[in-house]
Amino acid sequence: MSKTEEAVTSLSELGLTEYESRCFVALTKISRGTAKEISQVADIPRSRVYDTIERLERKGLVDIQQSDPREYRAIEIEAACQRIRENYDSRINSAENALQQIETPESTEDEGVWSISQTEHVTDRIVMFLENAEESIHYLVATDDVVAEEIRDRLRSATDRGVEVVLEVPTDEDREAFAEAIPDASVAVASDLETTNAVYSEWPAQLLLVDHEAVVAAAVKDGGLPDVIQETAIWTYGHDHGFAVWIRELLDDRRAVRDRDD
Repeated sequence: MSKTEEAVTSLSELGLTEYESRCFVALTKISRGTAKEISQVADIPRSRVYDTIERLERKGLVDIQQSDPREYRAIEIEAACQRIRENYDSRINSAENALQQIETPESTEDEGVWSISQTEHVTDRIVMFLENAEESIHYLVATDDVVAEEIRDRLRSATDRGVEVVLEVPTDEDREAFAEAIPDASVAVASDLETTNAVYSEWPAQLLLVDHEAVVAAAVKDGGLPDVIQETAIWTYGHDHGFAVWIRELLDDRRAVRDRDD
């Protein structure tokens, strides 16, 4: 894709019509021009240039010179991007306000087990649960490749506000790294995490239990490309949900065994 087409596509994705995008990009290439010249550079019908330029002027992106024939010029790119950004933010705010006013059924998020198919979304869900933690966090890490810096930050913030944070990691090296990053957490080495087995070509990656009711269980598999891994997860929320109950019991048992051995 050429830089011109890339610019047109980007502007279209930010709310301009295709003709608006093509006219604006054409004007940035020629500094100023008549409708005929814009039509030729933008490769759109001349008859459509006039109404398109008028819309761009109303949006504050184009200046019009009252000459014969009229000439048009785009405003500075930095100023144009700022105005487009403000318009885009305004649309997002309008959508958010409208969505918040829509009535939704109660307790829908607390029901069932939900799946996540992308690493960044797994991280987002873990971060959200960590931010809402009030009493306890039990976090098992089989591979720190999936532990984003945001997760470490939220774990550290949780300890700062008095939340009990218990971490289980596979090696002494991992324990030292997490203890340094989250000094007020209880970090233990669980050697069984280092020897997890693949199930249908997927390996356990991380398991989180927050306040004995919010659960995220994630796995990774080889993405087929160098240094690329794919992470998937399931999550649930609810003190009495069967999945949460099982995870709570299993992790409590792990902790009891570890404390006994210590």
